Amino acid sequence: MADHGYQYDVVVVGSGPGGYVAAIRAAQLGLKTAIVERENLGGVCLNWGCIPTKALIHNAEILEELHNAAEYGISFDNLTVDFSKAVKRSRDIVSRQTKGVGFLMKKNKIEVIEGHGVFVDSHTLKVTPSEFKPDIKEQTVTAAHFIIATGARARSLPGTEIDGDRVIQYRDAIVLKDAPKKLIVVGSGAIGMEFSYVYSTYGAEVTVVEMLDQILPLEDAEVAAEVQKAFSKRGVTMLTSARTEKVEIGADGVTVTVKNLKTDEVQTLTADKVLMAIGVQPNTDNLGLEAAGVKTEKRGFIEIDDVMRTNVPHIYAIGDCTGKLALAHVASAMAIVAAETIAGAPTMPIPAERYIFMPRATYCDPQVASLGYTEAQAKEKGFDVKVGKFPFMPNGKAQALNAKVGFVKIIADAKYGEILGAHLVGPGVTELLPELSLAQMMEITPAEIARNVHAHPTLSEVLMEAAHAVEGHPIHM
Repeated sequence: MADHGYQYDVVVVGSGPGGYVAAIRAAQLGLKTAIVERENLGGVCLNWGCIPTKALIHNAEILEELHNAAEYGISFDNLTVDFSKAVKRSRDIVSRQTKGVGFLMKKNKIEVIEGHGVFVDSHTLKVTPSEFKPDIKEQTVTAAHFIIATGARARSLPGTEIDGDRVIQYRDAIVLKDAPKKLIVVGSGAIGMEFSYVYSTYGAEVTVVEMLDQILPLEDAEVAAEVQKAFSKRGVTMLTSARTEKVEIGADGVTVTVKNLKTDEVQTLTADKVLMAIGVQPNTDNLGLEAAGVKTEKRGFIEIDDVMRTNVPHIYAIGDCTGKLALAHVASAMAIVAAETIAGAPTMPIPAERYIFMPRATYCDPQVASLGYTEAQAKEKGFDVKVGKFPFMPNGKAQALNAKVGFVKIIADAKYGEILGAHLVGPGVTELLPELSLAQMMEITPAEIARNVHAHPTLSEVLMEAAHAVEGHPIHM
């Protein structure tokens, strides 16, 4: 990049799956790059979110198989379960992953600057000690371009403080030494449902409270109903259309007052702990955005265009702090576009209407994976739709795995065959979604997916059957 008189071509603020990917791509394109991180490389995803939760979930899946061991002709006495060992395994994986990000920074000659970054002006960042890095020296960093990738943090209900003991968030839930006896989960999105699955499998009595009229409110109604049925069977209590009115911390637990929004009936629930899983708020409040002239909307999310540029032309923002779609892989995709734009390299912009087609995954059991519009949303938008749905039950591989629940549902535009939505619930569906995601992006129709030969016996055959069903001729049903 031309000599511009600044220390760096690009400084990335935050090192989660948005930030560190942006830094790597910028460095690959020949830009002198630094990354500022106030806590640990890898951000929430590697340290407190995606990765450690999947480790705990795998532990829970193994435990669930052991509970059903008799079905496989396996019997034993004296099964002992140590939840703290599951947590330790998940922390060990985190430590390996963060070391991996550190290695990638060195390999790509990216300077890692520890501390909390605050804009002094639009080209200058002051980096000061943070609560996580209290011993570092204050310094000032200048750059021609900045990429803000500061992420988001858990939101709580007004008037309810997350104290990390009785009222907890995902960061606390991921390191509990013992599974609680009784847990109330407020919110039934991916985080709420994943932790409900883990703790209920480890013996906790779990109640999920959801203000909207279905659990997993962003998912297709039929998918949500399938998950609700499976969770109810597992003994999890689910209260939908239920607003959490009050959370009171007592000496030996928590009392939660819940109001049914349909009947106005009020009930009081007690538990050892309450997990707040009602969404996130952006980490944009202590960044000095005003000094840099960067505009945010009223909730604090940073406004961006199709190439991640803010209203200040040399400052970009990616990931959860933009409020587009708070998922790690979306942040990484945005990161690559921002870095390529700064370098003047060819890129693929992400217009606002593309975010609905980004893949979404929830790792409870049964798993949920989706993209695009729900059936109701597609109809609301005025599309004439064709829907193909096929269950896992008749699938040979699913039978062999003892997986009895779930289905694949494809929503297509009746006129052109374009995939408008795909909704999967069942065994391993998060690994099946990419075929449909690629098809949607490349404008492959269900008719073409149906004719693509899928290996037998695999779970992927259910995708093929659902695609046949869109055309009106599923084979095995």
